[in-house]
Amino acid sequence: MSDKMANLTEATSLQQFEELLKNNSKSLTVVHFHAPWAPQCSQMNDVMAELAKEHKHTMFVKLEAEAVPEVSEKYEITSVPTFLLFKGGEKIDRVDGAHAPELTNKVQRLGSGGGGAARAGDVRKEDLNERLKRLINAAPCMLFMKGSPQEPRCGFSRQIVQILKDHNVQYSSFDILSDEEVRQGLKTYSNWPTYPQVYVSGELLGGLDIIKELVESGELENTFPKTVSLENRLKSLINKSPVMLFMKGNKEAAKCGFSRQILEIMNSAGVEYETFDILGDEEVRQGLKTYSNWPTFPQLYVKGELIGGLDIVKELKENGELASVLKGEN
Repeated sequence: MSDKMANLTEATSLQQFEELLKNNSKSLTVVHFHAPWAPQCSQMNDVMAELAKEHKHTMFVKLEAEAVPEVSEKYEITSVPTFLLFKGGEKIDRVDGAHAPELTNKVQRLGSGGGGAARAGDVRKEDLNERLKRLINAAPCMLFMKGSPQEPRCGFSRQIVQILKDHNVQYSSFDILSDEEVRQGLKTYSNWPTYPQVYVSGELLGGLDIIKELVESGELENTFPKTVSLENRLKSLINKSPVMLFMKGNKEAAKCGFSRQILEIMNSAGVEYETFDILGDEEVRQGLKTYSNWPTFPQLYVKGELIGGLDIVKELKENGELASVLKGEN
């Protein structure tokens, strides 16, 4: 197992990173901004190693985000893992977080063209079915929709997103407009001709009409029992103290540069606050991103309301407004 792959490497300096982009400008380059202390980064390193075996013409690069800050700052990396995809030396796409299906999908789509001859139709169909199966099982609740929850691109998708939000359902989504193969393949795979489609634990629940029926009959919450309890848990954590900071690490030891910076600002403000270490609880970590519609950490809450992350806290400090915000005066 010790043989290293030529298309899987590490960049430890700005110069080395730029060289790799330059030397590989003809094909796709995938850069994983990671941290050694984050378990989900090592999981995604395994995913990268598998992808590197499969996509010989794509270059995969690991880069420790805090060790090469010039690169991280240039590309606005605020959390790990983050993946940037480059072609011709230009950034063409991005994946924030440990989303293996999304990364795999983008590598397959953007990296194609360098590979060998097209395979027989049967083999391709088998591959597509495997891929659909992986996507459907990527999260306990998966929504296949047009657009994203932040920007739905059809009325039906917009309605279903609103219903799931109103009922505090935690879910992951896939934009079928970004992948014609998945869009057509899923119709056949599930024998369901329209979108959006909702899956729970790998099983098709249905589309908008079915979800509306579940709402009317009061059965929707029972279909997603875990999510409701997570919602209550997040609410009680956010309200555990008048000032709550969700961060990587704790007051005594921050485990990332952004958390370290926000601690320094908080300590200088002279206000009592509590912290919660998101690295110790993956459910809270992922759930809070959806609950607050804020994708990165640290996150600061005052009296149960989200104030924001490091940039907003810095801004408040510079404007002289931080003390009054922390006291809940506004």
